[in-house]
Amino acid sequence: MPNGYGTPRAQRQSEDYTHNLRSSLLEEFRVSNKTNKKYELKDIYNHVVEFSGDQHGSRFIQNKLETANSDEKETVFKEILPNALQLMTDVFGNYVIQKFFEHGNQVQKTKLADTMKNHVLTLSRQMYGCRVVQKALEHILTDQQAALVKELDTHVLACVRDQNGNHVIQKAIERVPAEHIQFIIKAFEGQVQSLATHPYGCRVIQRMLEHCEDDARNGLLSELHKCTLTLVQDQYGNYVTQHVIEHGAPEDKAKIIQLVLDHLLQFSKHKFASNVVEKSIMFGDEEQRQAIVDNICAKPEGGSQPLQILMRDQYGNYVIQKLLMHLDGRPKQTLVDQIKPCLQQLKKYAFAKHINAVCTNQASFIEMIADFR
Repeated sequence: MPNGYGTPRAQRQSEDYTHNLRSSLLEEFRVSNKTNKKYELKDIYNHVVEFSGDQHGSRFIQNKLETANSDEKETVFKEILPNALQLMTDVFGNYVIQKFFEHGNQVQKTKLADTMKNHVLTLSRQMYGCRVVQKALEHILTDQQAALVKELDTHVLACVRDQNGNHVIQKAIERVPAEHIQFIIKAFEGQVQSLATHPYGCRVIQRMLEHCEDDARNGLLSELHKCTLTLVQDQYGNYVTQHVIEHGAPEDKAKIIQLVLDHLLQFSKHKFASNVVEKSIMFGDEEQRQAIVDNICAKPEGGSQPLQILMRDQYGNYVIQKLLMHLDGRPKQTLVDQIKPCLQQLKKYAFAKHINAVCTNQASFIEMIADFR
């Protein structure tokens, strides 16, 4: 191109090298869209592995496997199997392996699972391999699931904290029967606060709360309740406490909401804890919501009303808006009556117009807040 602009030399050299490595069949296939030539699986026999490692070839095989007959699948599978481990960690090849877990027969799935043996930890911590392990856990038999996940024993916490491995642990919790993942549950004992405040660990904790049996869940919750004050204010831990409020048993939900009530002003002004306050409003019962209103509207001697403080706060104003959205009847009117005298002095705050809107028309408020936040 003129003026020296164009594809960087290193990139051109890489593309030329890749081009030279392709077979004539793959080259022909890659330009087939221009020639309108239609390909079937039988047309790429003896080139399946090469096609699997190519972006366009991989997509072609994936699409064909969804409707292929058993003979076609078996022919493709026989070519893939000797190279399966390599393909599992390949940017394009991993998708072909995943398709066989979805559409292959039980014998083929078993052979692929056998190929993974002694490599599960490495695969689980690899960007593409972790996807294959997850797909395998969705489609193989229970005894095969148990054998694969057992390889992660003594490595659970390392996997939980790994950007790829955490997804495998989550999938094991979701898919593998409890008796086969006791080592995972055991690894979490005494680690709840550490994991709940970790960017990946907080996700795994939530999966455990969703899928574990009562004894394991109660053990987690027992630890969690001891550190809730910390979790509520943590950038990751707050998601765990929100999860309990939304999905937890009434007694566990009540414990967290009571903590929110005990620290309502502090939490409502906090970047992360304010999300927990909002969740308490959304999923608390009528009595708990009323307690929040009573706390916010209280008028302490010699101090500012919490309501006025929160209406001026960058996070607290969302708590007020959430209350207005979820209150009905007399409780809502009581709060509106408390807010209206303050609106004039709050005009300099960008968010005041949203509170004003909900005081007069809840529908317009919902539209405005959707655009604002």
